[in-house]
Amino acid sequence: MFVRHLSTGYASTMRSPLFLISLVATLACSAAAAVATTATAPVLATSTPAPSFRVLETVKLPGATRWDYLVFSSESHRLYLTRGDSVDVYDTVAKRIVGSIADTKGVHGVALAPDLNRGFTSNGQDNTVTVFELDSLKKIGTVPTDKRPDAIVYDAFTKRVFTANAIGENLTAIDAITLKVLATIKVDGKPEFAVVDGKGRLFVNIEPKNQLAVIDTAKLSSMAKYDLSSACDEPAGLSIDLARMRLFAGCHNQKMVVVDGNNGKILAALPIGKGSDATVYDSQLDLAVSSNGEGTLTFVGLEKDGSYTVKQTLKTMPSARTMALDPQSHKIYLVAAEFEPAVVGADGKPARPKLKADSFTVITVAP
Repeated sequence: MFVRHLSTGYASTMRSPLFLISLVATLACSAAAAVATTATAPVLATSTPAPSFRVLETVKLPGATRWDYLVFSSESHRLYLTRGDSVDVYDTVAKRIVGSIADTKGVHGVALAPDLNRGFTSNGQDNTVTVFELDSLKKIGTVPTDKRPDAIVYDAFTKRVFTANAIGENLTAIDAITLKVLATIKVDGKPEFAVVDGKGRLFVNIEPKNQLAVIDTAKLSSMAKYDLSSACDEPAGLSIDLARMRLFAGCHNQKMVVVDGNNGKILAALPIGKGSDATVYDSQLDLAVSSNGEGTLTFVGLEKDGSYTVKQTLKTMPSARTMALDPQSHKIYLVAAEFEPAVVGADGKPARPKLKADSFTVITVAP
């Protein structure tokens, strides 16, 4: 496992217990009150008011307290949970694990291709992608990548899979049908999360350079780089409003920046919680959400006058820094783990708390 930015305590590759411990040790566990800061953007919102969200339930699952990204399948109502060296498949209706994909060493993310009945995992320690059938969870094959694949995304427009390789500082492009590696695309910096627009463009955060890189998924080449440094430090999570072509990047200076996907213009910068590691966008509710490792969700809404406003800050659970959205029910799923009580070390200073065994928790947030 590798820890990023030891000065801040955040991790970008495998989000290890050390990341969680250092983050929680420096944060208050109570949520901040909702902020009503507004930033202007020239686009109109729908007339539907944003609902208030609450924590609906929490479910503890046995096993490892290591995780990174999670992804939700609307077709099967399954939640794919990365668990260190395997992926657990959680049925959100039955509220239980219904299967797993083993031997995914150092897994970070899962990409789903429902049109191909295939799933893909990014295995950070093996430098591979595992391919499996969505219905049976049976393994189909393994594809090599460059060093330490982290985020992974499927582009239905080209039927290609892209991994963001942290050490390689590049993307691996894979044909999702033939499973052949098509190209390695340099991005000149460590890539974080990535999204696609469904029309041949991929957007990926270049975290250490405070940039958004734009990739042509058909030509497999770089199209542009957007500079976010005026408002965003270390962009991590990323989501997209496809109708308006707006990108929402969660940054480690406790800001969410709204970026015009066509030209890179920063349209807004909103305050969010500490330790943001993922964002999602709910197109029906016009809400962008940041999951923050301090144990909060920040909800950003689009107003009728075109401005973006922080609508709600919801307390979740310390370490709940990644999430997945069910776009139909508007539920948000997060994962977290509990910590042992703090103890004092031999030097008289508080020792780093340890994660409790079998405390891995699925959190459901709902309007």
